[in-house]
Amino acid sequence: MNLQQLEYIVAVDQCRHFVTAAEQCFVTQATLSMMIKKLEMELDTVIFDRSRQPVTPTPIGEKIIAQARLILSHVERLKALVDEEKNCLQGEFKLGIIPTLAPYLLPLFLQDFLKKYPQIKLRISELTTEEIVKRIHQHHLDAGLLATPIEDHSLKELPLFYEQFVVYHARPDKKNHKKYVLASDIDVNRLWLLEEGHCLRTQIINLCELKDKSSALHQLDFETGSLEMLKKIVESTQGITILPELAVRYLSPQQKKWIRYFKPPAPVREISLVTHPHYARTQTLEALKNQILAHIPEHMKTRKQKAIIPATPVVP
Repeated sequence: MNLQQLEYIVAVDQCRHFVTAAEQCFVTQATLSMMIKKLEMELDTVIFDRSRQPVTPTPIGEKIIAQARLILSHVERLKALVDEEKNCLQGEFKLGIIPTLAPYLLPLFLQDFLKKYPQIKLRISELTTEEIVKRIHQHHLDAGLLATPIEDHSLKELPLFYEQFVVYHARPDKKNHKKYVLASDIDVNRLWLLEEGHCLRTQIINLCELKDKSSALHQLDFETGSLEMLKKIVESTQGITILPELAVRYLSPQQKKWIRYFKPPAPVREISLVTHPHYARTQTLEALKNQILAHIPEHMKTRKQKAIIPATPVVP
């Protein structure tokens, strides 16, 4: 048994096709198949069911592949430890980020980070929280930027900042002169939310205590995963939605007039870097963390006078 064989079975599991996996590993299909067959003979078990298309792991094969991923991740950690000891910040870093954060946070720090660390190749994927967590567990991502806590104790959360929620109320009632908004002030019949699967939707439901009432708020049934699209719907229907604070920076002067703030303690979402608890490239994580914080307003770095809204459904 060798590491190359483990890499091959992981590749086949990812591609579910021997030829595609061989191309990904830069070997011939015959070589890859032969090496996997030798591994199966050594273990005296069948890892893949070749009678199916696409190729699928057998039940025991799934367990073997999971262990292979773990072994390969530890090998990568060993290599990373050596690089860290040499104080050499380089190599590929795979980062996941949720869609409601990516367009507002990335432009703030990305250019400076790449300029300061030219040897680091960032691969950024915009994904839902569920997909980021899944890919971190599978070692397909090094870290994720998402709203926490995520209630997964097998991962490590490094809180970065606290982003308050604001009300985006297109053409609000001019008779209402209240300085601050309460969650109870929001007309749920005019409230627009992101589609299912986004943690921001869950947080707004928790904030406004909507629970199951959120599924039938409007005559128009419209689903979107884009906050920018949601703003346009709100403006065209004179509706309401809840935006994260960083999104306000990108509003026009007229749009900023439609922003209202919640009464303190301000409801916020905690944004964190999430990794495996024993992730080896600690200096790279620290560099990323410091670059992000260098571009975040000071008032967002403290929890004082803020109430963190859960990113997972609240059980009654």
